Amino acid sequence: MDLPSRCAAVIPCLNEAATIEPLVREVRTRLAAVIVVDDGSTDGTAELAGRAGAEVIRHERPRGKGAALAAGWSRARERGFAWALSLDGDGQHAPSDIPAFLSCAGRTGALLVVGNRMIDSSGMPWLRRGVNRWMSRRISRLTGRCLPDTQCGFRLMRLDAWERVCLNADHFEIESELLCKFLAAGQEVEFVPVRVIYRGEQSKIQPLRDARRWFRWWWQARGWHQTRVLDQPLGRMANDEARRNVKIRITKPERMTKPE
Repeated sequence: MDLPSRCAAVIPCLNEAATIEPLVREVRTRLAAVIVVDDGSTDGTAELAGRAGAEVIRHERPRGKGAALAAGWSRARERGFAWALSLDGDGQHAPSDIPAFLSCAGRTGALLVVGNRMIDSSGMPWLRRGVNRWMSRRISRLTGRCLPDTQCGFRLMRLDAWERVCLNADHFEIESELLCKFLAAGQEVEFVPVRVIYRGEQSKIQPLRDARRWFRWWWQARGWHQTRVLDQPLGRMANDEARRNVKIRITKPERMTKPE
């Protein structure tokens, strides 16, 4: 199974001019296509991504990470790709880790492979590390699975499986919802270790606003799992019965010339 030729990278971006061009160039050496979703950037992110060879989807105003990812996944499906690998545009995710995702999917048959930064999280800011562990514990209880890193956006996903789940999140809670919905649908999920890369960049998360969104999502998520997994010990899986217009502009990638 030639996964690299059947997989497109999807990179949601908001003002990532400092990192997007070299990131796109490196990812293109590992996967068949790169789709950048520019979620209302004002710093030339879209132009730089297109120059590096990405197909660019442009939102005229910010719609949120979840909406940007959905636009990218839909475009990858339209282009005939079976898989999408999502990664952030700020350089936090290392393209050198991509083969680990592909290998895991090929070896295990998992339809969703999630990066795990918590094996060596010493490079992660202490607040982000603590919040991630807190959220991961609660989502582990909810799903009945031990999930080491529920908030990592570095993921490989089978697109036909994504089409079968109903996602509502438009912002950063998309990571939590996607994971829960895959597990509730009985889909296989695996984790692979990934590097932790933080260079002091400014997070796009707005603490109060996005925390409020996450907790609203959390209360809704508890209702999805009618098997009451929250009351059960870890290791008990929810059964299958637990499942239950904004215009965009697409820019074709520029043709790249081989270096002499």
